[in-house]
Amino acid sequence: MVAGWTKHGDGRTLAPGEVVKPEERLSWPRMVGFGAQHVIAMFGATFVFPVVMGLDPNVAIMMSGVATILFLLIVNGKIPSYLGTSASFVGAVAAIRAGGGDSVTVTSAILVAGAVLALCGYLIHRMGVQVIHRIFPPVVTGAVVMLIGFGLAYVVARFYWPADQWIALITMLVTFVVIVLFKGFIGRIGILIGLVAGFILSWAADRIFGNITAYNAATGQVDTHPRVNLDAVADAPWIGLPDFHLPTDFKASAILLVLPAVIALIAENIGHVKAVGEMTGVDADPYVGRALIGDGVGTMVASAAGGSPTTTYAENIGVMAATRVYSTLAYYIAGVIAILFGLCPKFGALVAATPNGVLGGVTVILYGMIGLLGAKIWIENRVDFSDPVNMVPIGAGIIMAIGPVDMVITEDFTLSGIALGTIVALGGYHLLRALSRRDAHAGPRDDHPRREATG
Repeated sequence: MVAGWTKHGDGRTLAPGEVVKPEERLSWPRMVGFGAQHVIAMFGATFVFPVVMGLDPNVAIMMSGVATILFLLIVNGKIPSYLGTSASFVGAVAAIRAGGGDSVTVTSAILVAGAVLALCGYLIHRMGVQVIHRIFPPVVTGAVVMLIGFGLAYVVARFYWPADQWIALITMLVTFVVIVLFKGFIGRIGILIGLVAGFILSWAADRIFGNITAYNAATGQVDTHPRVNLDAVADAPWIGLPDFHLPTDFKASAILLVLPAVIALIAENIGHVKAVGEMTGVDADPYVGRALIGDGVGTMVASAAGGSPTTTYAENIGVMAATRVYSTLAYYIAGVIAILFGLCPKFGALVAATPNGVLGGVTVILYGMIGLLGAKIWIENRVDFSDPVNMVPIGAGIIMAIGPVDMVITEDFTLSGIALGTIVALGGYHLLRALSRRDAHAGPRDDHPRREATG
């Protein structure tokens, strides 16, 4: 059910063991509160990741609301979820920008990735979810997630950390402490708190120590500049439309860089949909394809306006688990609130003023955590690395991504880093698996052939 929610009980309280189902609601004031809570849960990552990718956070926040509403319509209200900014594209975007691409190049590539994700969702909807498990078994899925994270190490080392190494170090340590020592909501927004703390420290350092001489991402060279420049914030209006742009620069090299993220999104969405299905008591398998279509369409619509890619958010699934309120109405309300947030350009300008040193302290954690999620997939699925078919191509693919290794195909086209690593891991795994099966069917072989007698 998409609209016309049925009131649950008296609309005020839940008895022990009761839940508010997706097609139900509590009183309207309570539902507005739950919607606001979902906005808070998604807010940190949804504006941090666009900043890291160099995209407009106002557009990202606004379009996350639009994407969420579209997603709910596509899944027919059966899978309550919020679509926030995806971290899976961060590495590819960094690589695109390192190669000279701008925001238009980035969003153009992301739009294509969204279309591919939607197409995969349609195929899964028609053929069943098992087809994706055959193409992307856990060993490959874990590898792709890992190389997406670890393949970003060079971005921190070359661009963010050198911009202000001491602020980066302090920001990282503050984030460590908040994530580990604080439980509940504070711990979940540890990245956001670390970013805010680093921002304030950078502002204070400008007043105490003066401008810094270091690498300046704005000029692409070492010069003397303030850590925090608030001129754009002062000039931005309080109310207005964000800085939309159309994706009009479709480069094959950029598109190839973002396509591996589609694999991560498929794995992530399937996991989230199944988790929501367990919580709500709905058989989620028939809706996996719809969910992927919804996320793909959401990503296409968001990038078409200059926004960032989207994905279903585990943070909001955690909110549902804590509150036992699974009503899709809360997500519609959250979507509307997010759209309204996007109408404050001054907020977007403030976020965009985040110093690169601060981003260095935050991204070194984010990239590492993304990479280790790949290891988590391996552990949960008990991947056997004593099998060389699993170990050899996966290890090679990850090293190529971390390098990053460049493979020059033509004068105008180079495969490198994450894209090259994904091709090696995925293609190498299936090639070696096929060869090993063929060898097994051929029967035992003599690894020590007898020598011919000589006179």
